[in-house]
Amino acid sequence: MPASLAGDLRLALDPVALAHAAGIAADPWQADLLRSDAREMILLCSRQAGKSTVSSILALHEALYRPSSLVLLLSPSLRQSQELFRKVKERMRALGVAGPTVGEESALRAEFGNGSRIVALPGAEATVRGYSGVGLLIVDEAARTPDALYQAARPMLAVSGGRLVLLSTPWGKRGFFHHEWTRGGPGWRRVRITAEECPRIPKDWLAAERARTPDLVYRQEYDCEFTETIDSAFRYDDVLTALTPEVAPLFD
Repeated sequence: MPASLAGDLRLALDPVALAHAAGIAADPWQADLLRSDAREMILLCSRQAGKSTVSSILALHEALYRPSSLVLLLSPSLRQSQELFRKVKERMRALGVAGPTVGEESALRAEFGNGSRIVALPGAEATVRGYSGVGLLIVDEAARTPDALYQAARPMLAVSGGRLVLLSTPWGKRGFFHHEWTRGGPGWRRVRITAEECPRIPKDWLAAERARTPDLVYRQEYDCEFTETIDSAFRYDDVLTALTPEVAPLFD
C-alpha cells in the first residue's frame, strides 16, 4: 500500500488505481465497472474474461475503504468460493495488505484493522441466514447458484443499502440469473463480454474451439448466449407466449 496519505487517498477514490497497484491492468469494461456507482450489477461474461478478477478488486476496495463493512462471496460450492477468495488474497499480498485470514470448515474470511470482513461461503441457504448489514454481496457462477440461496441472501442488503454483483456465464434460460438479465428491470447495470472481446484469449484458439465444440456449448460458454435447455420439452419463449393474466391460475 502507498506510504503517503495522498497515495492512499488516490486508491480510496479510484478502484482502478487500486487494481493497478495490485498489478492488474484493467480492461476498459473493467475500469468502467470499478468506477460505477450502480447498486446492482450483472456480469454476463465468457470464461476467462476477467469477471472474477474485477470482482476481487471490488471486494477488496469495499473492505479497505469502508470501515466495518461486510463483504460476502457466494457461489454454488465451497471449492468455487475458495477460488474467488484466493483471488482476493492474491490482491492483498500484491498490495502488502495486513489482513490475517482464518480458515473454517464452512467459511473463509479475511478480517481487517478497520473492522471490515470478507467472508466466502458455499452455496447453501442455511450458511447465509445469520448475516446482516452486508455492504457488498458477490454471487459467483450465479447461473448455477440455487434460486433459494439468492432469495435468502437479498434481504441482507435491505437495511444496509449494500451493493449486489452477479457474475456468471449463461446456463440456459432458467433461474434467477437469466430472469434478472432479461426481465429484472432497469435498475440493473448489465455488462456482457464475449470471448471475442477479451484481449487475452487468442483468436486462433477460439477458432479451434468453435470447430471442436458443439454449437450450443460454444454459444453459451464463449458467446454468452442464453441457449435453450437441452432437457426442456418446450422452448422458453413459447412458454412465455402461452402465459396470460386473463386466465386465473389453477394453483397458488
